[in-house]
Amino acid sequence: MSPTLYTLSFKYKQRLPDPNFAYRIEDANTNFYTFAFSGGVRKQMRRLNVYGFLGPGIGLTSEPRANVMADQKLVKMENINRFNLSSKLGAGADYKFNGFFLGLELGYLHNFRKIQDTPVNIFTVMIGLKSDITQIGDRVIDVIGIDGSISGKKKKIV
Repeated sequence: MSPTLYTLSFKYKQRLPDPNFAYRIEDANTNFYTFAFSGGVRKQMRRLNVYGFLGPGIGLTSEPRANVMADQKLVKMENINRFNLSSKLGAGADYKFNGFFLGLELGYLHNFRKIQDTPVNIFTVMIGLKSDITQIGDRVIDVIGIDGSISGKKKKIV
C-alpha cells in the first residue's frame, strides 16, 4: 500500500459563467488536493526492483470566484470547494546501493471531476533516492520476538 498526497496549483481562467457570481475570473490559480491510495506488485531481481500500482483517490478542488462591490470599490474573492474522486496508476523501478535505493517512477492520475469543463489528467515523473528501511524493520521484528526478517537476511527458524 502506497499513499500519495498531491498538492497542485494551476493557472485558471474561468470560461464558464457561474449563476451565483456576476463576474468571471481572468487570471487566477485553482488548487487541487488529492490523497491517493494504491496497491500493487513488486518483483525483486537481485539489486533491481520493478513495480506497478493502481488505486483510488479522494480530494478537493478549489476554484476562485469574484464578487464586485462597486459601491465599496471592492472585489471580494471566494473559493468554491468541491470533493472529487480519482484513480491512480503507474510503474517504477529502483536499484539498491548500500543503504539506499535510486528510483524512477512514472505515474498517471485521472480526476473524475472536470474543472471548467476541462478534464484533469496528471502525469508524474519522480526520480530520487529512497532509504532502505528493511534493516529498521528487522530490528523491530527482533524486539517484538518474531523469527525471520523483512530484508531476507535472517532466516526464519522452523
